[in-house]
Amino acid sequence: MAEKYVQADIESVQKSAMSPVPAEAPVAESDKRLHELGYKTEFRREMSLFGVLGISFCAIGILTGMSSAFQTGLFSGGPLGLFWGWNICSLFMLLIALCLAEICSAYPTMGGLYFWVCKMKPDIPALGYCTGWVYSIAMVFTGTSGNLSVALFLASLAEVGQGRTLTRVEIAAIAWGVNILSGIINTVGTKAIGRMSTFNVWWTLGGTFVLVITLLVKAPVKNSAAFVFTDYENFTGWSNRGFVVLLGFLQAVYTLEGCETAAQVAEEANRAELLAPLAVVFSILGSWLIGLAYMLALLFSVQSISSVQATSYAIPIAQLYYDAVGRKLTIMCLVVICAAQFMAAVTAFTASSRLFYALARDNAMPARGWFMALNRNQAPYVGVWVSVLVGCIISCAYIGSVVAFSAILSSAAVAVMLSYLQPILIRCLWPDSLPERGPFSLGRYSWPINIASALFSIFICVLFILPTAYPVTSLNMNYAVLAIGAVILLVGFTWITFGRRKFKGPVRTVEEEEEDVDKATTAL
Repeated sequence: MAEKYVQADIESVQKSAMSPVPAEAPVAESDKRLHELGYKTEFRREMSLFGVLGISFCAIGILTGMSSAFQTGLFSGGPLGLFWGWNICSLFMLLIALCLAEICSAYPTMGGLYFWVCKMKPDIPALGYCTGWVYSIAMVFTGTSGNLSVALFLASLAEVGQGRTLTRVEIAAIAWGVNILSGIINTVGTKAIGRMSTFNVWWTLGGTFVLVITLLVKAPVKNSAAFVFTDYENFTGWSNRGFVVLLGFLQAVYTLEGCETAAQVAEEANRAELLAPLAVVFSILGSWLIGLAYMLALLFSVQSISSVQATSYAIPIAQLYYDAVGRKLTIMCLVVICAAQFMAAVTAFTASSRLFYALARDNAMPARGWFMALNRNQAPYVGVWVSVLVGCIISCAYIGSVVAFSAILSSAAVAVMLSYLQPILIRCLWPDSLPERGPFSLGRYSWPINIASALFSIFICVLFILPTAYPVTSLNMNYAVLAIGAVILLVGFTWITFGRRKFKGPVRTVEEEEEDVDKATTAL
């Protein structure tokens, strides 16, 4: 993924979050490190900590992730599960962020997870290959789940505003349209993506503040602290209280994924070896606190959980808003969330297409020439439309059952966690795999934190493919297990038939003469 993944995002963030370029020494040092890693300098280093942090915060998407997946926790554990699950998962996601930040500090390139694995275990190229493929597919799942969420919010808006209930076929058709619109924007409007990402940071922050105030001011009945922190609800059919609460973890984990995107703008940041890892960690800390404020506002304002569970609205949180703030304000709140969700989903397809480009450049992709082709807007359009096509196919599952939405959320969460797991697991199994550490180092705590993060990642990957309802039927089955199984089979098949012969690791872009100049400069 050492591609120009967020090139468009950077152009706008540089304008709104730029800080004065410091002395030449840190910049030259960052470029020197980049050359040592095999990449030539292609971008101006003008991003501040806030700029890099904004990219990660936008990718995490507190407002959108929490609103889209809120019902999974509300129906599996209730307020008790939501509150304590949020804080427990936030703590472990922070540990994961610390692990990724330490690696990012040593390898501050746009390659991110894929590049890190290749560098830490160059003798096992299959690990880097699998990481790149799984993370690419994870971004397709993420974009698809986001665009389907947009369709569900639009369907809910139609019912709240016009009283019209859309069918599952109509909702799937809207999702296809949103997927196609995302593809068009990614194909012809790459500069607009950057401006949109920056705007989405402020939109999400401002929107969350407005929604929290609206809920707390307008809700006719405020719930007690005892209700918020201890009320248990179970609409799953399972009898084990602990297992039911664990199923609700999906809402927190799905929401908090995305901190690693700070690494993908490292080549545009001053002192990238320090600012990028700090952004990885601070994005989780900030999201933990902001998400907690939004969650508490929702829990103190929910009027009837049974009403939310029995709602006819396509997205259950619409019922919560309708009961708490009324019809007109519900429309406003849903528009705020829907707009933020669409902007976040567009950037997920931006990521997947750039990931496909990077894999093709490094000989990890069949049809290499196609996936590396750029249009006049410098967009890897083949990767964009492959993402759109796969997204439309996955969205068809919603026609069969509304449970498909939860399965898509679970698939996205598991695929991303599998991508996190690989570099962390390498650090656990091969402690010497990171011989040169950057300025952000966990020191003697590195190994135990990596162990805890790896165990949590494995636990989540298993948990989110288990059945979420009992008794299990063809209509309520968690099809994430099939989706993740298909991903593993696909990656394994491509490695056996193609990757093991072609892929040797990231392709160096530093020319020999540039390396000679670096050596001469160092000698002077």
